[in-house]
Amino acid sequence: VASHKTESGAKIILDYSRQQVTGETMELLFDLADKVGFTARRDKMRSGEKINSTEGRSVLHHALRMPKGYNYSSNPEGKEVLKDVHAVRDQIETFTNKVRSGEILGCTGKQLKNFVCIGIGGSQLGPEFVSESLRADAAAAKASEGRNLRFLANVDPVDFELCTRDLDPEETLIVVISKTFTTAETMLNARTARKWIVDGLNAKGVTDTSEITSKHIIAVSTATEKCVAFGIDKSNIFGFWNWVGGRFSVCSAVGVVPLSLQYSYDVMSNFLDGAHNIDEHFFTAPLRENIPVILGLLGVWNSTFLEYETRALLPYSQAMKRFPAHIQQVDMESNGKRVDIEGNPLPFQAGEINFGEPGTNGQHSFYQLMHQGRVVPADFIGFM
Repeated sequence: VASHKTESGAKIILDYSRQQVTGETMELLFDLADKVGFTARRDKMRSGEKINSTEGRSVLHHALRMPKGYNYSSNPEGKEVLKDVHAVRDQIETFTNKVRSGEILGCTGKQLKNFVCIGIGGSQLGPEFVSESLRADAAAAKASEGRNLRFLANVDPVDFELCTRDLDPEETLIVVISKTFTTAETMLNARTARKWIVDGLNAKGVTDTSEITSKHIIAVSTATEKCVAFGIDKSNIFGFWNWVGGRFSVCSAVGVVPLSLQYSYDVMSNFLDGAHNIDEHFFTAPLRENIPVILGLLGVWNSTFLEYETRALLPYSQAMKRFPAHIQQVDMESNGKRVDIEGNPLPFQAGEINFGEPGTNGQHSFYQLMHQGRVVPADFIGFM
């Protein structure tokens, strides 16, 4: 068993006593972590070294969660990184507060209370998972009263119709999320949404297309010129950095902008503080007490050594119903590799096939196979 106590006093407990490991097995796995230089590589990640050798980039999504004034001296560029992160966070806080208070309105003077988030992959899966979870949180639910947040990823026109059919364009703000502003699916949906907004407001007597676009569409992107060419006001473009991988971007403007519009920046600031707390646990806890490290080593044991190809993610909480889909991308896009970091073919299969559902629902779906069909390593997530 490993555990971690958060600053609020809550406790996260990992009970892996039912995994097919012994004390000796775990010691061998910790030895394996030592032999591949895990701790040194983790420190390189924390300090900003360019461990993403393929693209020549740092991997710093943990910096997105660091509070103001945090001592990030482990990174030679830490002060500048934090300055940039909090400049964007301050921009998000100011903008979303103005939208939520009614200081920023739509073209016809109506308050913007419907938010359509257009993105795909990490631009959708992470924010959607967090949004579903926050719906069950009392403070977040209260802050979201009278507002609607929708996610649009599929280019199937049916998805757009279902997403917008009951929304009033006068009260709707479109959030287009694309780092390069060229993602095919996202840009197709963005153009469809722009036409829907323009047509809807034209019908209300507003004929200035540039005014409509600038007041009803914002962007999360690094491609400022492309966003402006699309008609988006430069002050309503929220940036992030090439050291933020898409699948890890929920703590950047990718997630914080739409989620702050719906649930308030204060709620999202608390969310980021919680993520930072577990970051600190990951970076500082001894390996034998480190929950993320132990989970990773068990994954290697189950998939590579025992050759179990799957892992079931079973949250006993309806609020976490989109968690398996989020982890599918985070884990499978990260570990779905054919070659090692040097480009050499792997002599074994890498990564687990993740799937799952809220536990009670899964019990009446695929648990029969897990009980009597084949061995499926499973992570049960419960709350006490």
